[in-house]
Amino acid sequence: RPWRAAPLVNAMTAPLATARRIVVKLGSALIAGADGADAARLADIGADIVALKRAGTETVIVSSGAVALGRGALKLGARKLSLAEKQAAAAAGQPLLMQAWSHAFAAHGVAVAQALLTPDDTERRRRWLNGRATLQTLLALHAVPIINENDTVATQELRYGDNDRLAARAAQMIGADALILLSDIDGLYTADPRIDPNAAHLALVDAITPEIEAMAGGVNAGAGVGSGGMRTKIEAARIAALAGCWTAVARGDIAHPLAALAGGAKATWFKPIAEPRAAYKAWIAGAISPVGALVLDAGAVGAVRAGKSLLPAGVVRVEGAFDKGDTVRLIGPDGAVIARGVARYDGADARKITGLRSDAIEATLGYDDGPVLVHADDLVVG
Repeated sequence: RPWRAAPLVNAMTAPLATARRIVVKLGSALIAGADGADAARLADIGADIVALKRAGTETVIVSSGAVALGRGALKLGARKLSLAEKQAAAAAGQPLLMQAWSHAFAAHGVAVAQALLTPDDTERRRRWLNGRATLQTLLALHAVPIINENDTVATQELRYGDNDRLAARAAQMIGADALILLSDIDGLYTADPRIDPNAAHLALVDAITPEIEAMAGGVNAGAGVGSGGMRTKIEAARIAALAGCWTAVARGDIAHPLAALAGGAKATWFKPIAEPRAAYKAWIAGAISPVGALVLDAGAVGAVRAGKSLLPAGVVRVEGAFDKGDTVRLIGPDGAVIARGVARYDGADARKITGLRSDAIEATLGYDDGPVLVHADDLVVG
C-alpha cells in the first residue's frame, strides 16, 4: 500500500522538527472572519512561527484572503463575482490582509513583507531566479514573507487558480524542507468522512498513486470560500515531492496549529521522493503551464529519451510564442508529450532554425547561442 493509517500519526513530527525552512499556506476560510480578518487565528499562527524562528526554522507564509476581505470592504456581498470584480476585491483586500498579518507579528518585533506572484514568476526561469533571490534576502533579514497570487492582474487563462499549488512552487523556489497546508480538515481520508463513517484517516502517504488521487474526491469540497480542495493539495504535494520537500495537510482552525502539528497532532504527511531531482530539474518537471511546444521527429524522440540534447535538425514544428528561458513541451510525432525543457532560443528564432543543422544557426539568425534548442541538462523526460 502507498499509505499508512492513523496509528503512526504521533510519530510524524520529524519533518517539521528538523526543517530548516518551511512554507505555511492558509486558505481564505481560515483568514476571513465575519467582520474582517480573524485576528485571533493570525495571532496564534504568528506566535507559532516566531517560536519556530527562534528554534532556527525560517518560514514563508502563502496567504489567501484578499478577495474575501475585499468583498466586505467594497460591500459586494456573497454573490458570484465577475473577473473584474474579483480583481477589484483583491486590490481592496490585499492591504487589509497585509495589515492583519503585520499586526499579528508586531507584538514579537518581527517585520512582514508582501510578495505578489503570477505564474510567470515561477514558470519563467529568469523571473524564478529573481523571486528566489528576493525571498532569500527577506529571510536573511529576519522578515516573514507573505506571498499571495497577484489576483489584481491575473486572468482566468493565466493564474495558479489556487494557493496550494502556488505554495508548492514557493517551497521549490526557496528550497523548503516542509510545506504545511493548513485546512479545515486534518488530512486525507480513504473517503469523505462527512459522508462515510468508515472512512480511514491516512497518517503517511509514501507515494501519490491513482488510488490516492481517487480518495481526494469531495473532501473539503464544501468550504464556503476559497478555490482549493483536497485534490489541489495532493497536486501540491506531488510538486513539492519532486523537490525533496515533505508536505502536511493539517487543521488550521485550532489554537496554535503549527505548535499542535509539531506536537504530533493528527495530519497527513506526504513523503518526498527518496532521491529528489536537482532543484532545477524539479522546477522544469513541475511547470504548471509550459508556454509553447516543439514537435519532434522519431529520431529526435529517441535521442531525447536516451538523455541527449535536442538539436534543431530533429524539430519539425514549433508551436506557440515563447521566450528564451521559457519551459516548453517536447511532443513526439504521435502527439504525446515526451518531455519538458527550457528553450535556448525564443519561439520566433526556433521556427527559423527548425530542421537545420546546428552549424547553420549563425548564418540563419545572425548570431549563435549554442548548437541545441534544448540542452540535456534542461530536460526532464516523462
